Amino acid sequence: MLASLIETCKLNAIDPHAWMTDILTAIVNGHKQSKIDELMPWNYAKPV
Repeated sequence: MLASLIETCKLNAIDPHAWMTDILTAIVNGHKQSKIDELMPWNYAKPV
């Protein structure tokens, strides 16, 4: 699953390391589980 997310980042011109860092930080900081789709690579817009 992780490899798929990394490749999706690459297809969307997103740095996988930056994306992973940002989404994990968002989750730790209380990002709502009901809005988890916002953190997917195809919806990602920096900053999260």
